[in-house]
Amino acid sequence: MNAVVTARNLTKRFGKATALDHATFDVQPGRIVGLIGPNGSGKTTTLKAMLGLCQFEGELSVLGLDPRKQRDELMNDVCFIADVAILPRWLRVREAIDFVEGIHPRFDRAKAERYIASTKLSPSMRVKAMSKGMIVQLHLALVMAIDAKLLVLDEPTLGLDILYRKQFYQNLLEDYFDEHKTIVITTHQIEEVEHILTDLLFIRDGKITLAASMEEIGERYTEVMVHPHQTAAAAALAPLTQRTVFGKSVMLFDGVSRQQLENLGELRTPSVADLFVASMKGSYE
Repeated sequence: MNAVVTARNLTKRFGKATALDHATFDVQPGRIVGLIGPNGSGKTTTLKAMLGLCQFEGELSVLGLDPRKQRDELMNDVCFIADVAILPRWLRVREAIDFVEGIHPRFDRAKAERYIASTKLSPSMRVKAMSKGMIVQLHLALVMAIDAKLLVLDEPTLGLDILYRKQFYQNLLEDYFDEHKTIVITTHQIEEVEHILTDLLFIRDGKITLAASMEEIGERYTEVMVHPHQTAAAAALAPLTQRTVFGKSVMLFDGVSRQQLENLGELRTPSVADLFVASMKGSYE
């Protein structure tokens, strides 16, 4: 099956600053991919390149198209939600639906109206009367009603309270995602999306530092809360990182078999957040 996104040596410079540095990765169909990195790592620039919103060097194919040359065609199969859902303040809910219905051939008005009926939005409500959470709900209703193959989310729940954030991802899974769709998402709230991700892409200084499925992560990385008398033996296996929790050493290992580690302490698969912090060690030093 052909990849939805194929990037080879993707490079983007802004003057002397390099936002993307020969980034290479693939996104397979029917996956939910987390593009994770610190501020300024190149996440948003990567998404902009995929959406045809900036020029770049290297090779990039999205749904078999070149975003630089075939953006109009590409946008028939791609939807995008940014951290700031920009809608005119005078716009009413029903006018937003009318507008998208008039410009997109695969917009399902009934689906958008069903979703909106489950919220506190009303057809006559104007954007200026909405909270940020309501604006995101409206944007989500418009996007989910488009039968797109690729959904790109850039910090979609930034600034929302936890109830809106959880509802957003629940609606995404229940009302939008299926095996024919692919989602690429960037977020700093890693813990809230970890349970829905199928794949991880870590980016640092414009370079992809990790590209793996969640299954591969579970097989490759192991965290051990080491027994005090096994500290030296564990350290000899060259852990990726080491930290102290409740007075005990917790070590993260990359590529060391669980059979080698099982006598050293309590084993678990690290969270994405712990793995992210370990892989980004030194980024803020």
